[in-house]
Amino acid sequence: MSLNRYQLRHKARHGHRGAKIAEQLLQRPDRLIGLILLGNNLVNFSAASLVAIIALKIGGQPAVALGTLILTLVVLIFSEAAPKTLAALHPERIAFPAAMIYYPLLKVTYPIVWLTNIASNGVLYLLGVRSSDIRSNALTREELRTVVYEAGGRISGRYRQMLISILDLEKVTVDDVMVPHNEIIGIDLSDEPEDIEQVINQCVHTRIPVYQDNIDKIVGILHMRKLANLARPSIDKNAFVELLEEPYFIPEGTPLSTQLVQFQRRRQRVALVVDEYGDIQGIVTLEDILEEIVGEFTTDPSDEVEDAVRDGADTWLVNGAANIRDLNRAQDWSLPTDGPKTLNGLIVEMLETIPEPATCLKISGYPLEILATDDNRIRTVRIGPRIEDTDDAD
Repeated sequence: MSLNRYQLRHKARHGHRGAKIAEQLLQRPDRLIGLILLGNNLVNFSAASLVAIIALKIGGQPAVALGTLILTLVVLIFSEAAPKTLAALHPERIAFPAAMIYYPLLKVTYPIVWLTNIASNGVLYLLGVRSSDIRSNALTREELRTVVYEAGGRISGRYRQMLISILDLEKVTVDDVMVPHNEIIGIDLSDEPEDIEQVINQCVHTRIPVYQDNIDKIVGILHMRKLANLARPSIDKNAFVELLEEPYFIPEGTPLSTQLVQFQRRRQRVALVVDEYGDIQGIVTLEDILEEIVGEFTTDPSDEVEDAVRDGADTWLVNGAANIRDLNRAQDWSLPTDGPKTLNGLIVEMLETIPEPATCLKISGYPLEILATDDNRIRTVRIGPRIEDTDDAD
């Protein structure tokens, strides 16, 4: 019963004979317990009866009492405490050889064990205990996280973090990793050919959205490789439109684990995130999801622009448009991520207004000072070191 079920299953799948038998026995723990208790009680009662008969013949009734005391100590030490402690400390060393003995014994004593189990299960049924109440060996996501953390030195820190990131994909949505609406780089078909050529020449992405007038009127997705194959000295809008791929739309709030599977099934790499009204909220790529698992690996020059710049020994100047999850990951902070996605949104939601410069507040223990604002957003914030034992916001 002390065996690690997952280690047992691993050994059984790799052909360990004792593990295979032990796993088979543990599939019906009621029968195994019935067999063990049958033998245990048979030996104990037989020993007690034998000691009583011998003691009575040797020394009479006083010897029976002394024999009972001695037998109790012997059984307690050598048959209960010591062997069970040993088995708890080294379960595999004891269980695998024992399983090879239990298995044939169960075959021999099966009728008695079966009757015993019928009676005991009947009593439990009357007390309201059902066999369906047995907990499954399947682990929850949080239990798997604990297993990964407890692996310690068996898994390197980088691989452990990747495993944790995979488990967390269900808790992260496309809204957390997408490029927001106002930062999408695309081609406007209403622009002049020279302007379109300039956007293409400066573009660092493989795929780029093409729209008419504004990003909500999306026409398609341009793969830069197809444009290179066109090999024309100037932009022909008609030929240009023929190269576009059909845009792929997904609803906001889609978990990353779901979207990763959808990218794989549809053989897509870029998706446009829309709200309930069909307005485009942002764009998410396969690389964005993979970076949530393995960390930053892109060579996008725009990623070299830091959202947080050190301002002192313990203070940072942070762009108001910075993504909170990225800040937490890069600076090892713990700003709340269950609401707005950007620092600007978090502060505005907390204050319920766009603050004036020099406004100070505290969020999750971090002191914040507003340094610069526009009419509609916060541009720069100074963040100091976290102060413990504080309220979530002041």
